[in-house]
Amino acid sequence: MNWLVLTLRSHPEIAIFMSLGIGYWVGGKSYRGFSLGAVTSTLLAAIAIGQLGIPISANVKSIFFLMFLFAVGYGVGPQFVRGIAKDGIPQALFSVVQCVLCLAAPIAAAKIAGYGVGSAAGLLAGSQTISASMGLATDAIGRLGLPAPQTKALLDAMPTAYAVSYIFGTVGSAIILAQLGPKLLRIDLVKACKEYEASLGGTQQIVSAGSAWHQYELRAFRIASESPFVGLTVRQVEALEAEGMRLFIERIRRGTAIEEARLDYVLATGDVVAVAGRRDQLVSALGANGAEIDDAELLAVPAEGVDVYVSTKDVDGQTLQQLSTLPAARGVFIRKIKRGPTETPIPVLPSTQLHRGDTITLVGRTQDTTAAAKALGTLDRATNAADVAFVGLAITIGALVGAITINIGAVPLTLSTAGGALIAGIVFGWLRAIHPTFGRVPEPTIWFMNSVGLNVFIAVVGITAGPGFVLGLKQLGVSLFLWGIFATAVPLILGMFIAKYVFRFPPAIVLGCCAGARTTTAALGMICDAARSQVPGLGYTVTYAVGNTLLTIWGMVVVMILK
Repeated sequence: MNWLVLTLRSHPEIAIFMSLGIGYWVGGKSYRGFSLGAVTSTLLAAIAIGQLGIPISANVKSIFFLMFLFAVGYGVGPQFVRGIAKDGIPQALFSVVQCVLCLAAPIAAAKIAGYGVGSAAGLLAGSQTISASMGLATDAIGRLGLPAPQTKALLDAMPTAYAVSYIFGTVGSAIILAQLGPKLLRIDLVKACKEYEASLGGTQQIVSAGSAWHQYELRAFRIASESPFVGLTVRQVEALEAEGMRLFIERIRRGTAIEEARLDYVLATGDVVAVAGRRDQLVSALGANGAEIDDAELLAVPAEGVDVYVSTKDVDGQTLQQLSTLPAARGVFIRKIKRGPTETPIPVLPSTQLHRGDTITLVGRTQDTTAAAKALGTLDRATNAADVAFVGLAITIGALVGAITINIGAVPLTLSTAGGALIAGIVFGWLRAIHPTFGRVPEPTIWFMNSVGLNVFIAVVGITAGPGFVLGLKQLGVSLFLWGIFATAVPLILGMFIAKYVFRFPPAIVLGCCAGARTTTAALGMICDAARSQVPGLGYTVTYAVGNTLLTIWGMVVVMILK
């Protein structure tokens, strides 16, 4: 044991990796749906290891925290800019109001309870489950110019308050929004989502949300003599689609010859057509008009499912109904739409709008998906390579801008390097959305920068604060937990009523807006489960982008207010 202690003190990097290993392992376990998560588990493991008195350079956490903040900004950039500048303004404004409430509640609790700046910053981070705010709070405390012992005491108090208040911050948020919310607002969530889907054309889908690839098929049918399709062109037949149907003729066999379908090709009795569409629609549309044929050669059409990154300006804000009329949409079906850094599933309905930065999954022939991808943006092919030059230079630019200090009287104003990195991520993430020719950072890399970047920072904080944690917990434990409940619940409850009665959001997305503004993905999952629909996700992405940015910045603001 002596050898281990001495080794960890001599090689603190081992202590960091030990904290990460234990934290991710424990955080991956759950009991009846509840999990501490990687961040809290890493913090607790680091605090335990920190009892051994292990010194670690503060530069380590700064490097990883800048990486983390850039990844956060990069992920929310497209939705943040769109929310501020365009049709998401009401949701963006609501997110600002919700975030102000989330700032005011911990500050009020800290003032009433007599907590110091460090405890207040930790209470904000834990009750609002925004771990990133501790980084900016740490930076702000370091700039207060206090004596080193006093600064250390404030920094040591922060993880204590965070750890105690985080548990209800996570579980309580989900319970308040998903279970208590519909009752307080008197919303029948399932009914509200069905009505909202209907208002978006959900009863007459031109595309399918789909849950598996096999919903889309290519099947061969022989045109019977009594078929109404005899004598019609391919264009005319495809235009005859019944309400809610979307079918395409891909190839035609006439005699022994097989041809690719042309829009002016006239169908005749005995032709065998390869028709693409949803299985149920194929059966209802063609089953009665011709016999299905097992023609392997005719059906040997190269098809694929591809992800497309939407970046074309003309597509931004267009509905799927509008886009379905484009020539490039022929032969293509949408399986799913993902939006934002949390890859929130968006319902695939005729009135669903696409936005730059969305990722959509298309199903169809290779030539058709390629043409559609060209019209929508760019193919999002799987890759392991990240544009590290872009990441490094972007963080450099942001940090340099953030390092600038402007003195107004005796008050120094600065974004800090951390705030600069966050803003750089937002700006460059938005630029990537509209010009996807540079700055490619694959999803696994973003995950690494987000998750590991934050958790290394948390591990260093926990190891450094370890010796003072136990004392702080003994002094403020029960009080912190109760004030954490207050700081979590009050902003959410007030926010729900504001969203419904002031901003007048549709009932189906009210709770999704609240979950996004509070950046609680777990709550969104529970809300969608309760709604039996993905519709609440429509209120999540813009509010999440704004909320994630503001709540992170609040770490610095709470220190400035309470210093």
